[in-house]
Amino acid sequence: QNHCTDFFFGRSHTMMFRALKTSSKLNRISAAPALVSPFLHRHLSTTTDNPYGKVKADAKEALDASGIKSGDHVVVGGFGLCGIPMGCIEGLNKTDIKDLTVVSNNCGVDDWGLGILLQSKKIKRMISSYVGENAEFERQYLTGELEVELTPQGTLAERLRAGGAGIPAFYTPTAYGTVIMDGGFPVKYAPGGGDVEIASEPRESREFDGRGYIMERAIKGDVALVKAAKADTYGNLYFNGTSRNFNPECAMAGKFTIAEVEEIVDVGQIKPEDVHVPGVYINALVQMNVEKKNRENHN
Repeated sequence: QNHCTDFFFGRSHTMMFRALKTSSKLNRISAAPALVSPFLHRHLSTTTDNPYGKVKADAKEALDASGIKSGDHVVVGGFGLCGIPMGCIEGLNKTDIKDLTVVSNNCGVDDWGLGILLQSKKIKRMISSYVGENAEFERQYLTGELEVELTPQGTLAERLRAGGAGIPAFYTPTAYGTVIMDGGFPVKYAPGGGDVEIASEPRESREFDGRGYIMERAIKGDVALVKAAKADTYGNLYFNGTSRNFNPECAMAGKFTIAEVEEIVDVGQIKPEDVHVPGVYINALVQMNVEKKNRENHN
């Protein structure tokens, strides 16, 4: 009986392995690969510590794998200075890449977060909702060096979420009847400031149940940079506290998503209910723990 049982399960594993091996979606077999049998885990592994090939040695290796280039759209998680992928931002700052369109809630401060990419003139356009703590941001915008698309905070989050969910556009009552709807908001001033060189386009508007709405387009990034507290080797992510903010939306909106994490564990060590972003959305993992800047300003 034991012999027959071993033969049956061995045969089943062999058949399952052959079927999976020929599948064109092998790398997306499950967002929770802990459900795969231990036998398959052993045979599908490329290395013991990096079974899915997602763990990279450093930010440079991850950025190289993403194929990021000048002119790309980059979505970046974080809120203020909380939950920002500082190691990847520093890695990007060391490259020759420029003319980026960056989507993030804010642009850091002068010497931290996305602010360092502003200092090195790598950002061409910024799509964000809050920019009040960055003097260099203000200077570049008012002198015509930087394009700025201001978006209400909730709308920005939903535009990112829609991009990750495959929804091309949606309607929202936020900003109905404002300059956002009518168009004409200065996106870029002429060099030296003064005249408006690029103005925002008017939004399509409609009425539903007696209330006015405007249409907003989804946002998708060529590359996404996010920060999480913990990941398993498949890329399932767990965020700590308020660092969850924009990070899940950005992670899902990127064509290639790099997760900068403080800890990497084996598959199965993050409880299913604690997975905030399934690993199917994550393409690369970098274990880093950059020392945090504690405050945006001092009162």
